[in-house]
Amino acid sequence: MYYHFVNVVSDVSVLSRFGHALSDETRTRVLMALKDGPRYPAELADDLGVTRQKLSNHLACLRGCGLAVAVPDGRRTRYELADSSIGHALDDLLTVVLAVDPACCAASVDGGCC
Repeated sequence: MYYHFVNVVSDVSVLSRFGHALSDETRTRVLMALKDGPRYPAELADDLGVTRQKLSNHLACLRGCGLAVAVPDGRRTRYELADSSIGHALDDLLTVVLAVDPACCAASVDGGCC
């Protein structure tokens, strides 16, 4: 019998991993797509307008962070959120209202903050 061992991480590490995942727009878009249900990589790449290689790298990152899982489905693999609470957390984050300081963020090329 095959056992898959996983590490349970601390609260701070969970937030750090979530922050890392959300720090990239493509990964954020992948998480938002997976929030709506399981998806196959090829359709995700097409829907998000990214190459399959780029998507593969982002999916590997999300798996490594513990936010997404790969589920074998016959000859294909589908991806889904590792836990439904991740979708709820994304919904909660979308309700946050930010007061952005344009003086700080204007200096950044990608619009990110200092």
